[in-house]
Amino acid sequence: MLERLAISLQEANDFVAKHHRHHPPVIGHKFSLAAVKGGEVVGVCIVGRPVSRIRDDGGTLEVTRLCTDGTRNACSFLYGAAARAAFALGYQRLGTYIMSSEGGASLRASGWRLIGSVAPRSWNTPSRPRVDRHEIAQRELWQVESR
Repeated sequence: MLERLAISLQEANDFVAKHHRHHPPVIGHKFSLAAVKGGEVVGVCIVGRPVSRIRDDGGTLEVTRLCTDGTRNACSFLYGAAARAAFALGYQRLGTYIMSSEGGASLRASGWRLIGSVAPRSWNTPSRPRVDRHEIAQRELWQVESR
């Protein structure tokens, strides 16, 4: 049986640093949740402002990291818990991006819907030099809205 627990950004980032396949820890958040089984953290979800300025409208939050140790149903458990928490705080939408190579089964199981596809691109531009800290790949945008 999975239980939900609010955790600090530091605790969530420590779990991400240890377990995430392709992303580093994040800088900030609005809130973070853990999935706990038998007293042990088996997954974390970090929720913050949307990375895209277009989606940062004051009513939308974004799952910026979701990471588990592979425990069955932990991903869908965390996506559902994050949505309920965001809506309880007064937000209308919660989104996330996944790589197109990932299936999205946990998102579908949690009531999220596919919004669209995002072409691969680098964060590095002449007007805003950056070092890419993530894999450049085709991504999908998923979203769930409050009812």
